[in-house]
Amino acid sequence: MSLSSSPHLVKGGLVVLDALSGAVKRTIALQYNPDTLTRSYQVQGVGGEGGGERAQPFRLKGPAIETLKLDAEIDATDALEQPDQHANALAYGIAPQLAALEGLVNPSSAELQALGEQAAAGTLEILAAPAPLILFIWSASRVVPVRVTDFSITEEAFDAVLNPIRAKVSLGLRVLTTDDLGFTQRGGAMFINHLRTREALAGKTGSASLQSFGLSALP
Repeated sequence: MSLSSSPHLVKGGLVVLDALSGAVKRTIALQYNPDTLTRSYQVQGVGGEGGGERAQPFRLKGPAIETLKLDAEIDATDALEQPDQHANALAYGIAPQLAALEGLVNPSSAELQALGEQAAAGTLEILAAPAPLILFIWSASRVVPVRVTDFSITEEAFDAVLNPIRAKVSLGLRVLTTDDLGFTQRGGAMFINHLRTREALAGKTGSASLQSFGLSALP
């Protein structure tokens, strides 16, 4: 028996949960983990302005708004080399994977049909069904509820019947916080857990000494 020293590759991706029951509706693993993940923060604070005789102390009024950007590649080339084992790739290319991603930003046909039937029946107040809760998974220490804000697909190659067989996907995500979800919903609890994980990681860095800044004491 041969032993491999190669580490097990963990994939990043998305998990779609039913908004009401919390049941897993779909999991979407990225075929290839992106080389980069861009994260940006918009600080939510009040005070700190210099109006009047003295500035009001700056206070963080809520979690920073975090946005994520990533580009992923989807390619059917390897699957097409073994068509007997990948019937869907042979018949549809990567169209099923792209369709799953498109489902993140579109209501289902059944939901749209239900809205149309309510309108035809003369319902005065029509509310769309709650959108599913989407989780962004990037290792066991980063599981956060998100909303898709930007989504684009560039199809780069096609088979003989014009099924896409290679594409680049760009995703923009906004992390949902307790400001968006509250504290009692499952998504809000997941965000709190995410913050606790980040705080625990920050505690593993240790503290630099004042001497490392060239100071023996603070002025």
